[in-house]
Parts: sequence; structure tokens; C-alpha cells
Amino acid sequence: MIEKICNNGQLLAIIVRHTFREQGVHFFTSSDLSQQLAYMHHHAGKKISPHLHNPIVREVHYTQEVLFIRSGKLRVDFYDEEKHYLKSRVLEGGDTILLASGGHGFEILEELEMFEVKQGPYAGDMDKTLFPAAKIDLG
Repeated sequence: MIEKICNNGQLLAIIVRHTFREQGVHFFTSSDLSQQLAYMHHHAGKKISPHLHNPIVREVHYTQEVLFIRSGKLRVDFYDEEKHYLKSRVLEGGDTILLASGGHGFEILEELEMFEVKQGPYAGDMDKTLFPAAKIDLG
């Protein structure tokens, strides 16, 4: 239900399948990642104290993004920092993925609806480096 995609000890992604269920608060990320991902499951009547988030200067070196698959199927292809293809995973409606590092590409396998959340502000052309996709045959 939780899969960490790693390459040589480097976290590339965390996949949370739609079947994951756990009571309370469960963080999937370590506190040092610039994008934090948690799952929360509370019973009716639970109260979370009102709060504000304090202004804190943070330094972000790489964009990390979270995709929430609403419906359809999406193949995610993972690449290392040298742009070499590593592996692929298929996500479906209800799945969530945090893309933490390395490269990635996508192929829409079934009509897809998804949300993307990432840090801003957007840096335009400086935000990403495009490269050719590997020829992938998952047979």
C-alpha cells in the first residue's frame, strides 16, 4: 500500500495506494523534505486546534510535486539524475504519489483526472530540463 521508489539510496518517489487505511496521522516523508506528505484518518468529533503557520524562511533546491489521481490510469516512468530509465509504476484513481527527486515521465493509459501540488513560485523555462523518453515496453 506504501511503496518507496529509491535508486542508490536516494528517494525518488513515495506511492500511496488508494487502499491505504490507518487511524490517526501518518507522515510518509522525513522532516527534511521540502514537500511533506501525510495521511489523516479521524473519527467524527475529533477536534484539531485552530492554528496559524508561522512565517519561516525555507530554502528549496529542487521542485517536489504531489499528484493525486482522481480517475483513470497513469504510468509513471522513473529516471536517475543522469537521465537513465530505471522503472515504471501504474497509478489509478485514488492513488497519490510524491515525486521527490530524479527524473520522471508520464503516459496516460486511461482518460485521466489528477491534481498536482508543488512548490512555487513557478520559474518558467528554468524550472525543468526536458530530455528524450526511454523506449519502454512493459509487454
